Amino acid sequence: MFTTRPEILGTFGVVTSTHWIASSVGMAILEKGGNAFDAAVATGFTLQVVEPEMNGPGGEVPLLIYDARSRQVRVICGQGVAPGGATIAHYRSQGLDLVPGTGLLAATVPGAFDAWMLLLRDYGTMSLEDVLSPAIALAREGFPISARVANIIAGLQPLFTAEWPTSAAVYLPGGKAPSADTLFRNPALAETYSRVLRECAGAGPREARIEAARRAWYRGFVADAIDSFCRRTEAMDSSGRRHRGVLTGQDMATWSASVEAPLTYDYGRYTVCKPGPWSQGPVFLQTLALLEGQPLDALPATEPDFVHVVTEAMKLSFADREAFYADPATIDVPIAELLSKRYNDGRRALIGRAASTELRPGAIAGRNNRILLGRVPQQAAAGIGEPTAVRSGVGEPTTMRPAVSNSDTCHFDVIDRHGNMVSATPSGAWFQSSPVIPELGFPLGTRAQMFWLDPDSPGALAPGKRPRTTLTPSMALRDGKPYLAFGTPGGDQQDQWSLLLFLRHVHHGMNLQQAIDCPSFHTDHFPSSFYPRLVKLNRLTVEGRMPAATIAELKRRGHDVEVGGDWSEGRLTAAAQDGALLRAAANPRGMQGYAVGR
Repeated sequence: MFTTRPEILGTFGVVTSTHWIASSVGMAILEKGGNAFDAAVATGFTLQVVEPEMNGPGGEVPLLIYDARSRQVRVICGQGVAPGGATIAHYRSQGLDLVPGTGLLAATVPGAFDAWMLLLRDYGTMSLEDVLSPAIALAREGFPISARVANIIAGLQPLFTAEWPTSAAVYLPGGKAPSADTLFRNPALAETYSRVLRECAGAGPREARIEAARRAWYRGFVADAIDSFCRRTEAMDSSGRRHRGVLTGQDMATWSASVEAPLTYDYGRYTVCKPGPWSQGPVFLQTLALLEGQPLDALPATEPDFVHVVTEAMKLSFADREAFYADPATIDVPIAELLSKRYNDGRRALIGRAASTELRPGAIAGRNNRILLGRVPQQAAAGIGEPTAVRSGVGEPTTMRPAVSNSDTCHFDVIDRHGNMVSATPSGAWFQSSPVIPELGFPLGTRAQMFWLDPDSPGALAPGKRPRTTLTPSMALRDGKPYLAFGTPGGDQQDQWSLLLFLRHVHHGMNLQQAIDCPSFHTDHFPSSFYPRLVKLNRLTVEGRMPAATIAELKRRGHDVEVGGDWSEGRLTAAAQDGALLRAAANPRGMQGYAVGR
């Protein structure tokens, strides 16, 4: 089977990420004697620098880890909560019917930093200086900026110049967008992380220094700068109006990352592990439950029967996501019922030979299964939503829309020689999201756009509540042993593209690289998680490499097929522990992701 590159094999360690520099930094940490958790923290901080259009220090990250010492899979939740002032009444008083997709009102508590600190303190071995130094050096000395990112910045130049001057100061050096393949620097960000190191330097042993860094971020100068910026700045957002933020230093001080057990589903030899229903992760598990008993081994991966049955199963799972998923700390989510055999046996009967054209959430006693829909805005604003939703060449550039914005989130996987594993999906606080905080060199995120301003919705906005994020790393055991770490950027597509990798590997015998390279697809048959929450019922997007006969048959069955580019679906990475061998692979799409190892 054709592959774009070899599957990486080794015994010492593997790192695979959405940017080659981050993969190299992670591998360097392993070579210096760090474990997978040390390498993950260094990789995560590096991605904040080299993929600023995809994530940032003001963003969030969910982590799945396997700790070889305790022999447990755990979820680290680095998804911050809605601020105390983020009430439906306040947003309605601003004339809003949706949380904006950009700007300060869409910010939740930045969760990534604390998640990395918790991982480093409790599972790592190296110092904070060891894992932060590569990112600081890249921010201060520069990294090569790609043509794609340079084009995104150029498209945002009118917005930055007219409305977000603090972003212009960072991303328009000398008053113009950077040129492709030149060094780009962010000295303000380098100084922020350098100051964190200075403030924790004299705190004592390793763990005490990490705790001091957490205080500096959530109770010290970082929280102070965020509090001040939100109080004094009126920033243009996707509503077409300027608003102040509601995030405060008190919100920062009262939140911390947490550790929880994963949700799991047994599928043949495999146990798949995902974050809970504060993410969209259970969609993956529900879809597996619906596919039980389907003859997937006999259905080739690019044949219409396979594409059809997987798509129809995903439509049902995503309908349940919209009807039921939310932060389980604030609402009772019927997740046991959604994953039960009885429930899925009934739902499976809805999968027919023709494409379904309706949103069909399940019926659960005592539960409202109403699904909310968004609207079409008067004007599309620059940076709205999750950037992967805006494809290059769509529409004409205006002062509020970039000419090119086909960016995304990040993902990486790490396995070390001890058997420790990490799967991480950092995201949020893209430079398209809101103005840069000048003292810090980075903007805030916009994950609050995933809340609804409807008090009867499970996803209703409320202070202290986690938004139902799209971020969703994946891990799988095989025969009870830790085996596979994998995932992808892609917003609502994350648990679609990841599922396809898993199914191709399990049912079609593809190695990790083959499973990533295989022509892919996704459905949009649900309300988008991102502003303005649009829905494209029955839309099925396939890569142009999909066989013409498959496309014709899918159309005959009633699917609204959109044919995308030949290499347009997903940015997957994956790593496996296969006995004595370690395996890794990365997505060729975008020419940026790479796997390394030895």
